[in-house]
Amino acid sequence: MGGVNVLAVTGNRSRRRARERNRERPQPLATAAAAAAYAALGWPCVPGAHAPEGGDRACSCDRVGCPDPAAHPVSAAWAIQASVDPAVIDRWWTERPDANVILPTGRVFDVFDVPAAAGAEALARIDAEDLPSGPVANVADERHLFFVATRAPVDEDEWWSCHLDCSPETVAETPGMRWHCRDSYVVAPASRLTYGRTVSWIRPPENAPLPDPLRLLAVLSDACEAL
Repeated sequence: MGGVNVLAVTGNRSRRRARERNRERPQPLATAAAAAAYAALGWPCVPGAHAPEGGDRACSCDRVGCPDPAAHPVSAAWAIQASVDPAVIDRWWTERPDANVILPTGRVFDVFDVPAAAGAEALARIDAEDLPSGPVANVADERHLFFVATRAPVDEDEWWSCHLDCSPETVAETPGMRWHCRDSYVVAPASRLTYGRTVSWIRPPENAPLPDPLRLLAVLSDACEAL
């Protein structure tokens, strides 16, 4: 009888551990569904790297010391591959069910990428002044992404992009801010990063025009400078 009880307890513990592992495991269908939803909005997307389960690698890519684990496109040709075609999206995530979702910027929208503390302060001011915020995402409680309308610059000095891993000199004028526009991208909500961190919507996309970037820039710049 004692052996049966031990087996029952062991079995319960095993099932509990299995449930905990399942809760921690990335949910591939979530990213596939998110990619399909973004494509339906007219937002091009591409598959991104993901955080492998177990092992000592932070990113599924082959790059040693990846500077942006699980938050970059799988392919170096992402800029020309990005698509809104449902069949293409379905094929990509069928082939790579663990893939995160990457959204190229400078096409349908640009993204202001700021520290989470600055983002929270900016949202409070936006609400107090009844300004449009547009979609806002939370990246691992570390960064906030503000999605804004994209437009052609009047001149090159007016408009700068974060250029992926690089920051322009003018970023010193707005500490902590990154402006994703041409030739850049962001990791999208539903994606999972290293150490169980997630990307989620604070304010999800709605069927409404995106806010003017220069109007929102002033609010975000003030919030960054106040840090």
